[in-house]
Amino acid sequence: MIILAVSFALYLLALWKRPLLYIGLVLQVAYIISRGVQLERLPLVGPHDTLVFLAASIAAFSIPFGFLLKDKKRFFDIAAISAGILTVFVMLSKQHNSPLPPVLKTFWFECHVVLAFMSYALFGIAAILGFIYLNQSCRQIDTEKPISAGAGFKPAPTNAGEAESEKFPQESREHAVEGLMYRAALIGYCLFSLSMIFGGIWAYLAWGTYWMWTPKELWTSILWGFYSFYLHARLRQRWIGRPMAYLAIAGFAITMFTYLGVSLLMKSSHSF
Repeated sequence: MIILAVSFALYLLALWKRPLLYIGLVLQVAYIISRGVQLERLPLVGPHDTLVFLAASIAAFSIPFGFLLKDKKRFFDIAAISAGILTVFVMLSKQHNSPLPPVLKTFWFECHVVLAFMSYALFGIAAILGFIYLNQSCRQIDTEKPISAGAGFKPAPTNAGEAESEKFPQESREHAVEGLMYRAALIGYCLFSLSMIFGGIWAYLAWGTYWMWTPKELWTSILWGFYSFYLHARLRQRWIGRPMAYLAIAGFAITMFTYLGVSLLMKSSHSF
């Protein structure tokens, strides 16, 4: 628990010193490895272990996506806060230290769980990018509002070229954020689809059926359908910009309900 507490503190301090985010990530990876050695299995059963894996995954995926952004500080700040909040819930949740039933001791189950939580983390990254996009868009709208003459009066650009030079950098930043948001959702969707395939194989070997229509599986199909719609709408250019940012945020809300809400609020043989 000391490692978790220190990693939580480092995530918060990363708001001022970004390298502390990397140290917090390393500590959580070390904690996951130590749990695996202690349990002699993949430590991804129960909310305690899955939450710490999700927190570490969000921190890890934030690194490559963050370095492709111009607004790095805001992105890393939100990623660090997100990982820190998840770490709090890790510390509040109970460890699952009992031996696994034989049905969970399979390669297919391990692949299913790892891919699922990696996809959850990428959906979280897409949501953070959606928030960044909306923030930039709102700031652009504010700067485009006319300002009355007097204190704070900003003179109009003297020529069309100057006006365009002020406009296009902001649009370029928004396009970059939207492109990364789409890529995060796309990679997450591919991993989530693979997770469903591995989960189906595991279910067939364990129970003789690929699908059992438990609440968890039903919401998993809803989540997959949502991101199918999201990616299709983006690919066909039906919706671009702000609507896609709102969808990315809504998608992560559905993700967290599928992960935690269903397990806590609905009776299901398939939890966490």
